[in-house]
Amino acid sequence: MFTNNDINFEALKRKAYNGRWATLEDGIIPLTAADPDFRTAPEIEQGIIEYLKDGYLSYGPFSGLPEFKKSVADHFNQEKHGSFSPENILAVNSAAQGMSLIASYVLNPGDEAIILDPVDFLFKKSVETAGGKVMLCPIDTATGEIDFEKLVSLISSKTKLISICNPHNPLGKVYSKNVLVQVAEIAAAHDLWVMSDEIWSDIIYDNKSFYTYSSVSEKARKKSFTVYGFSKSFGIAGLRIGAVLCHDQDTLEDFIEKSNFNSTIEGVSTLSQIAGSVALERAKPWYKEFLTHLQSNRDLAFRLLSRSEIVTPNLPEATFVLFPKIKNGMTSDEFAQHVLTHGKVAIVPGSERWFGKGAEGHIRICFSTSQEILEEGINRIITSF
Repeated sequence: MFTNNDINFEALKRKAYNGRWATLEDGIIPLTAADPDFRTAPEIEQGIIEYLKDGYLSYGPFSGLPEFKKSVADHFNQEKHGSFSPENILAVNSAAQGMSLIASYVLNPGDEAIILDPVDFLFKKSVETAGGKVMLCPIDTATGEIDFEKLVSLISSKTKLISICNPHNPLGKVYSKNVLVQVAEIAAAHDLWVMSDEIWSDIIYDNKSFYTYSSVSEKARKKSFTVYGFSKSFGIAGLRIGAVLCHDQDTLEDFIEKSNFNSTIEGVSTLSQIAGSVALERAKPWYKEFLTHLQSNRDLAFRLLSRSEIVTPNLPEATFVLFPKIKNGMTSDEFAQHVLTHGKVAIVPGSERWFGKGAEGHIRICFSTSQEILEEGINRIITSF
């Protein structure tokens, strides 16, 4: 199911945008945007077809279909130590939109939000789009550990939000229950909101436990939002489907009102919600095979890069990206450009634009492809020097 023969390269060249096959010249291997090269689960395709058969594509409830809300709540409760009810779920047009809506809800212009450094650029973009000011809390790029002393020192009267990425993109770190409790204690002591982006929480290796942030304590539960999406684990990025989860019903209803999810101004395609609920209810066997394939690819990529003289790879606990450290003195941008020009492989530089100041000196490599493509891509990177 996840061999090179299962990849439809012609379809990818027509449809896979965001720095991938459809945007690059022939002959270049994209190990860039975190999006699988494999077609989505047949159960999801079938679920969409079944929904379409009666020919009706009517309005759904503004905040989400009941079956979608129930499937997300059940998934978090069964797999992530959650305790959500369907009423705690809002369907949104992607995890990225969820992050942006939360920043706009929590922050007024001039307010400050603490984000991790490095971390995916959408954290910074969400805060700045809301008129907020970003405060960077460094994390160790080798271990993923948060500098809690620095975190506390960043808090001022203007601070309103702490945003965490768990599992962490691009480091692949899964934060333990104890670490999340520490975040919750600090947030509660200063009356701050916490946003936990958990879009990667299905892609976790070695049977490691994952705790959704709001589950770790009453303090964590009280003043937090959780963001989830389907693009990583089920390969349906183009359907633009995600969820915002919040335990406090009054808060969530206010959030829905202020985010315009109480009318036809906002709302999510019913087809996308059906795809999401079918993914969680029927496509778990497909996903588990995908996860086994990804763990094998992770180990392969780590082995190949470990033998090279040009980078020091990390071994991610989660996600399907590696974040190797450059050893040859090049900047992240120089390295990525060299590999593109001389190796015909596209990767993401660990530049401030994509991940913040703390990412410099690294590159990000996506491995959600076939073993053959991955091996060829990494060998091209190594031999381009």
